[in-house]
Amino acid sequence: MLAELKESGKYFAVKALKKEHILANNHVECTKVEKRVLALAAENPFLTHLHSTFQTKDCLFFVMEYVNGRDLYFHIVVMGHFDLQSTQFYVAEIICGLQFLHTNGVIYRDLKLNNVMLDGDGHIKIVDFGLCKDNMIDGKAMSFCGTEHYIAPEIFQGKEYSFPVDWWSLGVLVFEMLTGDSPFQGDNEDELSTSVCTDTIEYPSWLNQESKDLLEKLLERDPTHRLGVAGDIRAHPFFEVIDWPTLEKREMEPPFKPKITVRSSGP
Repeated sequence: MLAELKESGKYFAVKALKKEHILANNHVECTKVEKRVLALAAENPFLTHLHSTFQTKDCLFFVMEYVNGRDLYFHIVVMGHFDLQSTQFYVAEIICGLQFLHTNGVIYRDLKLNNVMLDGDGHIKIVDFGLCKDNMIDGKAMSFCGTEHYIAPEIFQGKEYSFPVDWWSLGVLVFEMLTGDSPFQGDNEDELSTSVCTDTIEYPSWLNQESKDLLEKLLERDPTHRLGVAGDIRAHPFFEVIDWPTLEKREMEPPFKPKITVRSSGP
């Protein structure tokens, strides 16, 4: 829900969770993790920040900053795909957010176009931490979760997994940003699983060598050899144009500034 703090005129996004649904679906721990990660996110400019929480008899409420530039899926639908410069910028900011989470022991597990939004200035904000797993510095996860087209092969195969699953999802995201399409196809979960685990990925001939090499190293099926874990992703030639210290301070000029219209959802 969109909410306004009357005394300041500032807008916030309010997420409401029904307690009965949390209990019925055994999501108590997931909800606690989401709150912990939201609180942690205040330390990074590329993650959605938590303003406050409160509860009623029936619901829990997370009051978060209002990110009003729409998600990357919306912008790709409008544009078809992003140009190289825009992709480099957005992916670099996503990397800053992911590396912050990983350094703090959090596997994100749901990186996708819909969960990366633009703020009013055109910088990215990663949203929705409901599938995060924390306290994972030395641990492994086993749960099958995520959005199907972005799930890493080790999850489909029922293996233990850790931070490399987020770098696989980033590879899928980069492919979609550059081409407007997914690298994997399937009409159901079984077909998609087979595609993710075994299909040879076809790269458009017009992709430059740096883009193709980045994708091949992110979409590496062996998680121990996947870029992000094996090697410094920031040093890859794809990001040669990125001034990382400037970017981390949100001082690089975004390629696009969304047109913002704030609409009230009620009287």
